[in-house]
Amino acid sequence: MRETFEYAVLRVVPRVERGEMLNAGVLVYCRQRDYLGSRVHLDVDRLRALDPTADPVAITAALQASADVCSAAATVGAAGREALGSRFRWLTAPRSTVVQPGPVHTGLTADPDAEADRLLQLLVLPVTD
Repeated sequence: MRETFEYAVLRVVPRVERGEMLNAGVLVYCRQRDYLGSRVHLDVDRLRALDPTADPVAITAALQASADVCSAAATVGAAGREALGSRFRWLTAPRSTVVQPGPVHTGLTADPDAEADRLLQLLVLPVTD
């Protein structure tokens, strides 16, 4: 049976004042399946094309912090103890930082974890022939 899910793309905006961005992750939330997951991938070559001075280590850490909130890692503290929906809403709230969430979209899925993999492939990973 397919259930409604929500997702947002995590975008890296290395120079906020320029507004240039690259997709670097996805957040997936399915209330009916009690699921909150993420996938992240930073393409360092694409990052360098946008901003040669960007710090990929710091940006990777920021992306991982979002993933850690999704998985309720012990290192995230109180944020990881919030309800799944609250965590998703917090992660997708607009912000003006190097890692920003895109708009929230919806869909139907029978497997939200597989959906996270599919969305990463479709929206984040480089297209290969």
